[in-house]
Amino acid sequence: MAVHEKETNIITLPIEGMTCAACVGHVESAIKDVPGVDDVEVNLGTEKAAVRVAEGGPPVEAIRQAVA
Repeated sequence: MAVHEKETNIITLPIEGMTCAACVGHVESAIKDVPGVDDVEVNLGTEKAAVRVAEGGPPVEAIRQAVA
C-alpha cells in the first residue's frame, strides 16, 4: 500500500512588535492553535512567521486574527 503525503503550503507573514523570546512563544502558540496549521516557525530577528498548512488549510486571515 502506498503512503500519500498531504500537500503542504508555506505562508510567510510579517509579525511586528515582538521584543523577546516570550513574544515568539506566544505568537507560535496562537498560530499553532488555528485548525489546519501543521507547523510554524517565528523568527524574532526577521519579524516573520513561516506557517506550514495543509492544502485547503485555514485562510490567511484566520492566522492573522490569531496573532492579533
